[in-house]
Amino acid sequence: MSSSMNESKANNQKTAMIVSAVVVGMIGLSFAAVPAYRAFCQVTGWGGTTQRAEAEAVQVLERKVTVRFDSTVGNGLPWRFKPEQVSQSLHIGETGLAFYEAENLTDHPVTGRATYNVSPAKAGLYFRKIECFCFTEQTLQPGEKVSMPVTYFVDPELNNDKHLDDVQTITLSYTFFSWDNGEDADADTDTAAE
Repeated sequence: MSSSMNESKANNQKTAMIVSAVVVGMIGLSFAAVPAYRAFCQVTGWGGTTQRAEAEAVQVLERKVTVRFDSTVGNGLPWRFKPEQVSQSLHIGETGLAFYEAENLTDHPVTGRATYNVSPAKAGLYFRKIECFCFTEQTLQPGEKVSMPVTYFVDPELNNDKHLDDVQTITLSYTFFSWDNGEDADADTDTAAE
């Protein structure tokens, strides 16, 4: 009888160890999920995530697109944030320069960070940003108002993607969130809807 009790106890301990290992593994995967998802979106353009470019496009095509600009402010960020232009029309491959205005509405410094995306989402893989205020956090002093540039182009490869023949307008959207010590309370996503 004691042999079967010892065997049962050993099986229970083994099961407890396996369950504990699975729980620890799942917790580890949950912490890795957000960075892995962001990396996946950056590589594939999934969900309208734009791409970074080191230089301007080498080719400018005859085809034109209209780029519209949109902005929102996340809960808890006491800023006014808006695009300085409604839209720009440019040739595919042509470098565009747009500006967004941000203003701190408080009497103390506030740091924010922007997330971004484009729609239609299928165009995200071809929307390239060379310089952008969204690459780092922004700190505005009390009452400070700034004009922040974004330099971009639509990759000429878009013209070779038959699924994008219907794309005539691309909307570039930014959402600014409060950024406290590098931790963003609201932005577990890069707005994949960037």
